[in-house]
Amino acid sequence: MEQKIIDLFAGVGGLSLGAARAGFNVVGAIELDDHAIATHAKNFPSTRHIQKNIHDLTAKEIFEDLKIVKGELSGVIGGPPCQGFSSMGKRDLEDPRNNLFNDFFRLVSELEPDFFVAENVTGILNDKYKDIRKAALSHVEEKYDLLNPIKIKASDFGAPTIRTRIFFIGFRKNKFKNTLNEGDFYKHALKSITVDQALKGLPQKIESTWLKETDSWQPINKEEFGEELFFEKLIGDIPLNIGDKESIKKYCELNLVSGCHGTRHSLEVEKRYEKLNFGEQDKISKSVRLKPDGYCPTLRAGTGSDKGSYQAVRPIHFKEPRVITPREAARLQGFPDWFVFHETKWHSFRQIGNSVSPIVAEAILKTIKDSLANCNTR
Repeated sequence: MEQKIIDLFAGVGGLSLGAARAGFNVVGAIELDDHAIATHAKNFPSTRHIQKNIHDLTAKEIFEDLKIVKGELSGVIGGPPCQGFSSMGKRDLEDPRNNLFNDFFRLVSELEPDFFVAENVTGILNDKYKDIRKAALSHVEEKYDLLNPIKIKASDFGAPTIRTRIFFIGFRKNKFKNTLNEGDFYKHALKSITVDQALKGLPQKIESTWLKETDSWQPINKEEFGEELFFEKLIGDIPLNIGDKESIKKYCELNLVSGCHGTRHSLEVEKRYEKLNFGEQDKISKSVRLKPDGYCPTLRAGTGSDKGSYQAVRPIHFKEPRVITPREAARLQGFPDWFVFHETKWHSFRQIGNSVSPIVAEAILKTIKDSLANCNTR
């Protein structure tokens, strides 16, 4: 039987892609941001999209808009905005975005799926947010068996980044007897892969004049790819009705990838970058030169237009005196080469930095899917 899933706070679809690869049908995605929902729609053309503020939505509206009925929903997944909880932010208890964490669990209670997965920053477990967590989880604690929050580092699952996040997971009490523990989620993890390995085949000499979307499509050398499963995820494993057909055709038939945008650096900046050791931070730009045999630091999203439109600090390539391209960032976050982002560099980095690694998402959701198939019903 088809297992339907809804992605709340869907962004461009890191969680959605993991769900689709795990065998779920992503029937709905809810996202407020114009650029993010447009990108999600391009990569998930068969998914129904709702562009509304989740704070104002009810389960009744969602069922009506997505044309599904209560009882046929397998899962609800999502990553509520984390800026109010993030160590990179002010950790403001009064940040209005904190309320959206509560809204995720409110909607889970109303939608009554078989399970839910909510992703957030590690700061959410800070004692100062215990009342926010308690209030949010109170919506679901009577209906769901709740696992203890699970802390997951992406590099432990085969994505070449140390991005670490907390996952809240629950199963319907009246339908399933949960038998999962934290260790079970590692059974679908991929072999660890380093920055140098992850960026194989991508162009290293990036022209600073490649600023337009048309210029960002550049050839790659698939012969450089390793035998690791990571590269199989880059090339293929494209679920039915997922992906932009034209972009997939360019990738599969012409070996072209998007997102190879250039960045103009002055000669002075390039000289500074060349002198940096691997892992060393540039004192002026605060960018860190990547370690080829290590993992990428957590990629940040920067701020939206309401917060000044600041671009996040980007890592420096380990061989070239420049910051990384959006496509390199996508590789390091675990996205496949055929997945497309916004045509501009600024929005692409925001979209990637805001995303859950699809590699992590797939491992978690495959484990849940296996559990739903094998666990004893009550």
